[in-house]
Amino acid sequence: MKKGVSFLVAVAFMALASFLTSAFDPSPLQDICVGINDPKNAVFVNGKFCKDPNLTVADDFFYQGLKNPGDTQNLVGSSVTFATIEQFPGLNTLGISMVRIDYAPYGVNTPHIHPRAAEIFTVLDGTLLAGFVTSNPEHRFFSKVLNKGDVFAFPVGLLHFQYNIGHTNAVAIAALSSQYPGVITIANTTFGSNPPINPDILAKSFQLDRKVVQYLQARFQ
Repeated sequence: MKKGVSFLVAVAFMALASFLTSAFDPSPLQDICVGINDPKNAVFVNGKFCKDPNLTVADDFFYQGLKNPGDTQNLVGSSVTFATIEQFPGLNTLGISMVRIDYAPYGVNTPHIHPRAAEIFTVLDGTLLAGFVTSNPEHRFFSKVLNKGDVFAFPVGLLHFQYNIGHTNAVAIAALSSQYPGVITIANTTFGSNPPINPDILAKSFQLDRKVVQYLQARFQ
């Protein structure tokens, strides 16, 4: 009986380990695998077709998209510039990506989640308040004021944000543990879904008047 229980525990552990492993980008099975949109003469792995290695060149692993400031003239006063598999094909199968975030004075990178990646965040200039909240039921809030050169980590899948508390522009760069980390911006997703979520559901969930919910939905549609 004891051996049978031990065997079942071992099987359950292996199944859990397999599930956790599949939740992240799989390790590459070859030295290089540049993303390509044309499936002709290609092999499908890691979400993108691979460019023929014999046709791969140095420029496939080179990207200049993060060198220019983003436009922060918007309602939240921030701009995120991505370097994921969609913009940078050389990242295919590598399980990594980067973003640049620019902030106007008092601009905010609003609360959001990366469902497939942890994040390591570095301030290049300015002073930012960064924080994240743990999952149910604790909802612990961790925050820190970051200055130039400071680094902060955001665990995978947790709600997090950055807010420019300085009087000048700020800029940061972040590395993420997925070639396509995904972004769920809480306000946009909740109040700007297509089609809209029933206002009664949101009113009950957020303990708000139905008219307030409808106003917010109109703002985000």
